[in-house]
Parts: sequence; C-alpha cells; structure tokens
Amino acid sequence: MKIALITNSRIPSLTANSIQAMKVAQALLQLGHDIKMFAPKEAEFTNYQSLITHYGLRLTPDLELLPSISGLKRLDFIVHAQRAAKKFGAELIYTWLPQSAALGAWMGYPVVLEMHADNSGKLGVWWMRQFWKQKTPKVMTVTTSTLRKALERSTQFEFPNEAILLAPNGVELEKYLGLPNPTEARRQLNLKEGLTVGFTGHIYPGRGADLLFELARQMPAVNFLWVGGTPELVDFWRGKLTDAGMTNVTMTGFVKHESIPLYQAAADVLLMPYSRSIEASSGQDIAEVINPMKMFEYMASGRGIVSADLPSIREVLNEGNAVFCGAGTLGDWESVIGEWKVEIEKLLADEPRRLSLGMQARKDVEQLTWVKREERVMDSIQSMIKSFRQKAVS
Repeated sequence: MKIALITNSRIPSLTANSIQAMKVAQALLQLGHDIKMFAPKEAEFTNYQSLITHYGLRLTPDLELLPSISGLKRLDFIVHAQRAAKKFGAELIYTWLPQSAALGAWMGYPVVLEMHADNSGKLGVWWMRQFWKQKTPKVMTVTTSTLRKALERSTQFEFPNEAILLAPNGVELEKYLGLPNPTEARRQLNLKEGLTVGFTGHIYPGRGADLLFELARQMPAVNFLWVGGTPELVDFWRGKLTDAGMTNVTMTGFVKHESIPLYQAAADVLLMPYSRSIEASSGQDIAEVINPMKMFEYMASGRGIVSADLPSIREVLNEGNAVFCGAGTLGDWESVIGEWKVEIEKLLADEPRRLSLGMQARKDVEQLTWVKREERVMDSIQSMIKSFRQKAVS
C-alpha cells in the first residue's frame, strides 16, 4: 500500500517517540509498502545518511518536513500533512496524532492511529471522539491493555474490539545476533572487568537515576554502566559521583543507536528502575501505561533483567524471564532500595539463574519484532478495509 506516515515527532531527535516512529517506518518498508513520512519542520534535515546513523536504520522512508507553528497546536501541520498525503496518493493514513487521524477519517481515508499514552486534556479527548465518529475503516493500536482502559476512561467511550489492536513495541533481533558474552563485550568496549550492572536510556524524572546512584554507592565492589542521557544530566550525575568519591560507575552519555546492543551485552544484569510516577518527554505521567523499547532490547540481549513491578511491564515480563522489585516514589527510593540491592546481589551471585532468565527472555521476544508487529497492524487494517467494502456492496 501507499502509506502516509504522519508524526509530530521532531526528526531527528533522541526522544522515544521519534525512534519508535522510524522503527515502524523501516518495518513497513521491509514489508514492501510504499512509505512517505511527514513531520514538523523543527530541525534541519541534512541527508538520509544522517538518519541511518542517528537511528541505526538500514532502510529510511522518504521524509518531508512541513511547516508547523507551535502556537497553533500542530493544526497547521496537520492540514499541510493531509494535503501532502493526498498529493502523494496515499491509500492509508498511519499516524500518532488523534487530530490527524480524525481529519484523515473525515476525508474518507482508512486510518491507523497509534496511541502510546492517554489523551492530553479535553481537546485531545474531543479529537479522539471525532476520530471514532467517522464511518471509515480504522484501527487504533495500543501498546498495553492498561492504555486501552485509560483511553476508554478519558474518552468515556468503549472502543469496538475489532478496531483495537494490542501492539507492544518491538526490537530488531538481527542487531542482537552473535553478541559476545559480558566479559568479551566489556573487553571490546574497553570497560572495567568484573560483574557489571547496566542501564541504557534517558534520565527523565521517574526513570530511577536516584536509585542507580544509591545502588552504586552501596555496592562499591560492583561496576555500574550507565548508557545515555542528555549532556546536562550526564554532567550533573558525573558531578555527584565525583563529589561522593565513587569510582565504580561508568557514564557514556549518548552513544550511536547501533552500539547499544554491545553495551547491553557488556552487563551481567540490566535494570529498569521505574518509579510509580514516570514523566515522559511531553511532561505526561505514563507510569500506568509504559511499554519501554529498552525492555525488548534487554530481552533480546539475553541478560538478567531486574525491573520495577508495574502492571504494564508485567504484560511482557514475568517471573520466568525477569526479577521484579518494588516501584519507588519519585524522589524517594528509601522504601525499596534494600529490596533492589538484595535482588541484584542474589542475581549477580547466581550465574545459572542469570543465564536461564536471559535465555527465556530472548526466546519470548522472538515474536515481538518490529516487522512482526507491523504485519499484525497491516493485517488488521486490511481486514477492516475488506469488511468495510463488503458492507458497502451489500
């Protein structure tokens, strides 16, 4: 199909929604679809090679950046994108914006709407309800079942089961083939030898930076590897580590996306230290519905995972492929620090258990690739289109 991908993500950027949109685009290209992506013009786009490097892609969609005035709440961008999609000859609108989904459906296009968080404010609810009012083939994906419940709560609308697809995020398994063992990975990266606890990703509020710091302080014989983070936050935490005289933490800052698997492989244990309140880059609290891409990467790396115990996380992880600890309160991890320390130490001391958990996680994630995800999405919307046409004929 000719598919217009309409995203409000800044491209290129380091935000999770930007990365996720590009992974979706690549998977659709791998499935043989004709893709054109439209995004707001907020950054200078240099060339496609920069996208390949930035996002660790092998295939990149045709990208067009369109005008967007921040004060207009993306409405000008949405109109520009709809016109551009028509000019492209799109057969399907695939978007992350309820506004774009509503407009596309109103114009008679089949629409896939991806939702990764609850509606933001009354206007978001209004656009969502407008989308569902339109009589056109549509599928809305949700990354967790808890997100569906949250969306039905906010819209006061029960979504039809046939038009809702549970579609967690995914992983590129090919990037995790043939990874070395932790010792060899550390050697290749010139990291300290010895048992290592790792974390990859951004350091937004609720992502456990305080817990990581305190765990490293209380476990001086264990190496900690922290990969990612903005320059400002990396500098801040490096300063705290220096002031505390801690030498068992390596902070890399940003690394190229293609290097992430090797850094994850360098850890014996990987952490997902979320709190009960998690602030996304948009400022929205997403703890109830979080479905982090790092979770699928951790699973693909085959390492032991220790995660905060959140209902949305348990939709993917379980006691057979991970260890769970309490989710702390934002800014106050004292109530759970002891539990995390004990569970990590137990896992570090038990290599057979680490290997068993890692092997099971690796097996479980094989059905959660980006390509398989997009196969399900496209099967769903094509089924809806077929059903819609049959009803129109009858």
